Amino acid sequence: MTKQSYIYILFNKRNGTLYTGVTSNLVRRIYEHKNKLADGFTKKYNVDKLGYYEIFEDINQAIKREKQIKASSRKNKLKLIESLNPEWQDLYEQIIGPDCRELKTAMTQKIT
Repeated sequence: MTKQSYIYILFNKRNGTLYTGVTSNLVRRIYEHKNKLADGFTKKYNVDKLGYYEIFEDINQAIKREKQIKASSRKNKLKLIESLNPEWQDLYEQIIGPDCRELKTAMTQKIT
């Protein structure tokens, strides 16, 4: 069985700063960006909203696609986001699923 890989584009606001990445665990990686767990570009520029992603069965294909997207124009990246996500919503809630949302709600209620 092959492990899925993902490319993703993050944004900080509509038509704002963009970041393209590749990962083997999309939920974990976006969580890391949202919680500023790694120093770097996304932390510095507060780029933490998932705007677009693609799923691959082969990490090499995902890396190839990431390089292709990074080499493309900003206009093309914006077109990709708007093709999947015309309202520029943060897609993170969609990818974590209902079980994770319930856990997140319970943890938030514990903290407050």
